Amino acid sequence: KQITDEAGIFWNPLFFSKNPPILSKIYDRWKMRKMAKKLHRQYKFDLIHCRSYIAAEIGLYLKKKTRVKFLFDMRGFWADEKVDNGQWDLKNPLFKKIYRHYKKKEKEFLLHADAIVSLTEAAKNELLKKQEYKSLDIDVIPCCADLTLFNYENFDLNSDGAFKKQLGISSDQKIIAYLGSVGGWYMTHEMFLFYKQLLEKYPSFIMLFLTKDDPSKVLQEAEAAGIPGKKIMVMYAERKVLPKYLDICDCSIFFIRPTYSKMASSPTKHAELMGMGIPVICNDIGDTGTIINKTNSGLIVEKFTEQEYDKIINQVPGFLKLDKKQIRKAALQHFDLSDGLAKYLQIYNRVIGI
Repeated sequence: KQITDEAGIFWNPLFFSKNPPILSKIYDRWKMRKMAKKLHRQYKFDLIHCRSYIAAEIGLYLKKKTRVKFLFDMRGFWADEKVDNGQWDLKNPLFKKIYRHYKKKEKEFLLHADAIVSLTEAAKNELLKKQEYKSLDIDVIPCCADLTLFNYENFDLNSDGAFKKQLGISSDQKIIAYLGSVGGWYMTHEMFLFYKQLLEKYPSFIMLFLTKDDPSKVLQEAEAAGIPGKKIMVMYAERKVLPKYLDICDCSIFFIRPTYSKMASSPTKHAELMGMGIPVICNDIGDTGTIINKTNSGLIVEKFTEQEYDKIINQVPGFLKLDKKQIRKAALQHFDLSDGLAKYLQIYNRVIGI
């Protein structure tokens, strides 16, 4: 509220209902539609910017009723995500009906939008392969990061050394970081198995797990994968101090479940890590593989097997020598928040004819 007030933005939040399932979402949609109609009568805005599918239902409704311009900021293949993560079991007739409903809606959103934003080139290309969408004009704006905050140049070796000592990490230890939540889309078990193999060849590594999740849960999963407790540290760092923790790290890792819907995924952590000049080990999700191969900023795991992990681990000595300056330069080219903002402003101006 403070941020929006300072920016001169009138913010009118609505809260999600949780129960009963399904019916609560119908109620939420009714509340959103009612509020959108009221606000448009009051302010007569020129454009409605809808983030993901539920909001887009209201945006398209308002466009048909008032001719307001409609920006579909799709964020990903939302209906397919619900199937891929197990929330909508298509064997259940109800969920199958809901899925078909939203795939039909997705088509309406795409064909009637005045502008479309995708997070990845991969998702854009997937859409444009279809005959019905081949003439669509789709802008790509990935999840960006504040690269003034996520900047290794804000730190020096002396402060890094003192901070490592403070955390109980010796100067000769290498640190591999994981940033974010446990489970869900993130393949925590597979990452721990990779780390276990890494330790067998390079025992000087320690894993710094930066997460809001319960540390005991993380340590339990690590132990189940055969990782000694002394080889992993789990802690939470607030956003404003997170770069301080990342700056002592030599590399990072993240594996995301490789499902159909994830071709539209743009992990914010990738932008933040590259801003800090940190090379990453990850699988090819969305545009990550393309960006990493193009900018030589990491290593791509193609399969989650011991043989594949060995192949990657054998490249670690050279990987650790990747140029921090070049990795950050690549981050500025792909993920700079100011560029993302400028692209949105260009879309706004184009759509409303400024």
